[in-house]
Amino acid sequence: MSLRLRLTFKLGAAFVLIWALAAAWMLNDLRNQMMFSLDQRLVASARMVAGLMEQMPGLSSTGEGAHFSAEQLNVPGGMACQVSSLRGVVLARSHTTPDQGLESRKSGFRDQMIDGVGWRSFTLSRGDLFITTADRQVEREALNLSILLAASVPVGVALLGCLCLLWLGIGQSLLPLNRMRDALMRRSADSLEPLQISPLPSELKPLLDTQNQLLQRIAKTIERERRLTGDAAHELRSPLTAIKTHLQVARMTEGAARDQSLAHAEEGADRLHRTLEQLLLLARVEGSLSFDDGLQSSAEQVAQLAIQDANGGENQRIDLILADGLSDKPVEMPVGLAVAALRNLLDNALRHTPPDTRVELSVSSTGDNVVFRVRDHGAPISSEDLQHLTQRFWRNGNSPGCGLGLAIVQAIVQRCSCSLKFDSQADGMRVDLGMPLRR
Repeated sequence: MSLRLRLTFKLGAAFVLIWALAAAWMLNDLRNQMMFSLDQRLVASARMVAGLMEQMPGLSSTGEGAHFSAEQLNVPGGMACQVSSLRGVVLARSHTTPDQGLESRKSGFRDQMIDGVGWRSFTLSRGDLFITTADRQVEREALNLSILLAASVPVGVALLGCLCLLWLGIGQSLLPLNRMRDALMRRSADSLEPLQISPLPSELKPLLDTQNQLLQRIAKTIERERRLTGDAAHELRSPLTAIKTHLQVARMTEGAARDQSLAHAEEGADRLHRTLEQLLLLARVEGSLSFDDGLQSSAEQVAQLAIQDANGGENQRIDLILADGLSDKPVEMPVGLAVAALRNLLDNALRHTPPDTRVELSVSSTGDNVVFRVRDHGAPISSEDLQHLTQRFWRNGNSPGCGLGLAIVQAIVQRCSCSLKFDSQADGMRVDLGMPLRR
């Protein structure tokens, strides 16, 4: 069901309900007012007949049950009128009065049934006479029905008119939404430019802004993937070329030269393997794959696991310093990601620290967070280069790395709500990696 039809149905149902209640209230009040008017007509007719009787002192000489026309008794046509004495003797009546007579022993209004016909009567006591006027219930209901029908027709026409205007109004109000739909349908599949639609109601502006933000995120994602593909192709081409060159040299030489070429080819293969592993890990971290394996590890355990995996197991140059009162709560993130982030920081520190110098890993906890500080003793980095450290394939100088380690750390930090801070001093780099602890 379309939005226009759904809105028209719901609002129309509300309109019909409100109009039906209002019409029922109005028609019921109209019926009561009409019945009251007809009763007042009976009262007025009885009083007129009473005045006429006062002008006819010789009424009793006409004989019992004398018949008069409605004009003679001064009552409207179709109304029955009866004049009776205190003893119940009918002195005069109109031609429309039933033969059995009207009940007239009590003053006031009364509903009575005579020969299967319902009557509404009013009896007025005046001296020694009872003047009774009455009309048929059938005639009253017929008059009531005709009035109700006459009043219902304008209500029904007005209701139909409101429903038509509601349909047209909703369609007119949905035109901006239709323009957005048409603009999206006219766009090519690879077009990611923001939508520009004006004028636009304030209720649809958040929708348009969200759509444009989505398009921007998609454009950034595609651009990032294109850049990654290009950079990866360039980075993988270099070790492959080196491997191919060293193998060709090994094929053409003998002895020590051949062994050296094979060793260089093996180093290139190792570099290529590390780059592919880093690319795979980066793709998994930036994707939607889950790393939660149900394991829980404290900050000390994460540090020990990272040290074991650092530098391919050659971790003798890493010193672990644990602060006093270190919390034993597990970290609030997958253990695999925590270890991978810290391992990459350690690998980066070992790579930029002289071989005869040690790397320090200190662990401290504050409240619900734990901070891992990795300190190396390499060359200082300028403040301009600090902002490029987490970019993919960016390397400072002739670094032997592939330029993905810190990019992976940044991706893990963004995914797991961690913190990452770089501080380059004259005696080396200090990197603080903050992780939340499980409450």
